[in-house]
Amino acid sequence: MTVLDNRALGRATLARQLLLDRADLPVLDAVAHLGGLQAQEPQEPFTGLWSRLRAFDPAALDGLLTGRSVVRTHLMRRTVHLLTADDVLAWRARHDPMLRQRAMAAYRREMDGVDLDELAGAARAVLADGEPRSMAEVARALADRWPTPSPRALGEMAIAALVPVVQLPPRGLWRAKSGVRNTPLSRWLGREIDPPAAEGTDPVGEALVRRYLAAFGPAASADLRAWCGLAGLPAAVAALRAELVTFRDARGRELLDLPDAPRPGPDTPAPVRFLPAFDNAILGYDDRSRIIDDAHRGLSVTGARLLLVDGRVAATWTVDAGTVTVTPLRGFSRAEHTAVTEEGQALASFLSDKESDRVRIAASSR
Repeated sequence: MTVLDNRALGRATLARQLLLDRADLPVLDAVAHLGGLQAQEPQEPFTGLWSRLRAFDPAALDGLLTGRSVVRTHLMRRTVHLLTADDVLAWRARHDPMLRQRAMAAYRREMDGVDLDELAGAARAVLADGEPRSMAEVARALADRWPTPSPRALGEMAIAALVPVVQLPPRGLWRAKSGVRNTPLSRWLGREIDPPAAEGTDPVGEALVRRYLAAFGPAASADLRAWCGLAGLPAAVAALRAELVTFRDARGRELLDLPDAPRPGPDTPAPVRFLPAFDNAILGYDDRSRIIDDAHRGLSVTGARLLLVDGRVAATWTVDAGTVTVTPLRGFSRAEHTAVTEEGQALASFLSDKESDRVRIAASSR
């Protein structure tokens, strides 16, 4: 079985994630290809798409959100994701048990003795009038019936796990500052969520495996679980094995992939790319060593914005008052310094509401 080292796997990830060459895709197609973008920080997907698409216009994503073709909702890993309407309707029922399980793991003591089906029905009744509500407002409406759990526990169980909802615009629009207002997913989209599959079948699981490998492969089953949060996909993987190819990584793990998916050579040039906080190009794996050193893995879950140089995380970055500040995690060569500056200038111009292309490269944080 062919062994793929981290450099080869990293180049494959960059190609699948549209980070090796910016793509000429419509924004909707890019969101679909990526299987959604993690989006609990509302402005971060704009940077993620800017780094992946040629001539990305934030107005295009705004139009998809207000036009109800793309939504913000809790799904993979019980985190807020930006997803196409078609995908969330197809995938939501398959994720329901995981969403409940993860919410209960967080609030097990407070929710002890609470009938979750009863709580879900009560939360749906609160939202039935069509009036958008915050999580706190939903929790207050439920508190008389369930006075023991904290408002946070009640709200997160209802909104982030039990009742499929969307976060309404202007939340998530370009340069908009807005609190979270929730409304039922089916009401917003005018379509019902696809029902669960017949027992003994898992067409959604099989679709998720294919879609994941198209955007993240080659990858192990553990990586697939890390991306979607679903533990029950071995049957889906087994059903697809005949159409997949396999590799090994340097640690000996079996990697699965689609046979015709791009796997560029390890020496393929990789451009500088600025990633937003919580980007799935990093979080979408259990073993992230293909793209980030183990010593820096913790940065990927703290909300740090990360910079790729030669295909690997080499710095963090921030932006303030139109200036992009890069803090290296290792030394840059002269050519790398120039490439980081040029890409940073383009990013500063994109993010600034004023004319700015200021970039500052700080001393290494080592």
